[in-house]
Amino acid sequence: MFAELDPILHSQLRLAIISLLIGVKEAEFTFIKEKTNSTAGNLSVQIQKLKDAGYIDVVKEFKDNYPNTTCKITSKGIAAFETYVNALQQYLKVQKP
Repeated sequence: MFAELDPILHSQLRLAIISLLIGVKEAEFTFIKEKTNSTAGNLSVQIQKLKDAGYIDVVKEFKDNYPNTTCKITSKGIAAFETYVNALQQYLKVQKP
């Protein structure tokens, strides 16, 4: 009756990252860290999990001699997020007898 929730997106921090990226073209690591109030280490691990799942693309480069990481949601990530939200909506619907 209930759809299975995507275990990748069911993590609070990974869901927060995807939710941020769904509304913007791309976001820098520091922006995501600030918005999610995450530690750099934990955020790095969760970004890698999303990247491994194909939900985001990650570009690492140097900007003014400092490392800069930029994340962008993929079409697979958008589809996974939409499926996840639809599944959650099914959980929230009140079934009439």
